[in-house]
Amino acid sequence: MSVAFTISDLRQCPEFFDTVASRIWQAWWEAEGASLDSISGRLRENMSEAPIPFALVAHDGGAFLGTASVIASDLAERPKLTPWVAAVWVEEKARGHGVGAALVERAVEDCFALGIVRTHLCARPRMSGFYEKLGWTLLERQVGRNGLDVFFRNASASAREFNSPP
Repeated sequence: MSVAFTISDLRQCPEFFDTVASRIWQAWWEAEGASLDSISGRLRENMSEAPIPFALVAHDGGAFLGTASVIASDLAERPKLTPWVAAVWVEEKARGHGVGAALVERAVEDCFALGIVRTHLCARPRMSGFYEKLGWTLLERQVGRNGLDVFFRNASASAREFNSPP
């Protein structure tokens, strides 16, 4: 089954804001004791006109399929690494149809378009193979109390030339 979808900046589709906040909260923060309101407050930072942070949403018309964000820092143990692709979530019904890969690729392409030459992400070890298949390079394994794997992706020389001002 093929899934048709569009990827939009959340600022252009604010109707998905509550759903994105809920999915991020449920996936990563609810078990940590964070409130949904606190996560919504952090997500509101993505709604400003600043280039980073930003959130993307995959959707089929009005149906939410997934999300990914780009934030300044995602791992307290590595504060000097920036920016990060973070909070990648795909609805169960849309998994296995390229939605996650497309969200991650769009997030990193948007970073490179801003002139950023290296982007990072961290993932649970069970997801490492997914990111490696997408061209991410493993930097470190088992970082922090959650034992996350840290990856990076560099802009290609041709992309840097394309994105450089004349």
